[in-house]
Amino acid sequence: MDELLSNRITINADICHGKPCIRGLRYPVENILEWLSAGMTVEEILADYQDLERDDIMAALEFAARLAKVKRIENLAA
Repeated sequence: MDELLSNRITINADICHGKPCIRGLRYPVENILEWLSAGMTVEEILADYQDLERDDIMAALEFAARLAKVKRIENLAA
């Protein structure tokens, strides 16, 4: 999966303010995740954004999964 991430997720200060994006396009990973969490299917996203590919969506999910891996979560409000 490392190859998928390295080929699909790019970070460039000149594109979307340096947010992680799909293949240097102006599709931030956070947008892909928001669409999925709002209920859009992978097929709907691909139909609406024809320059995206299925592996782009899978890379966004893998990127999010890696960010979510933490040893522990502390209560910040305490």
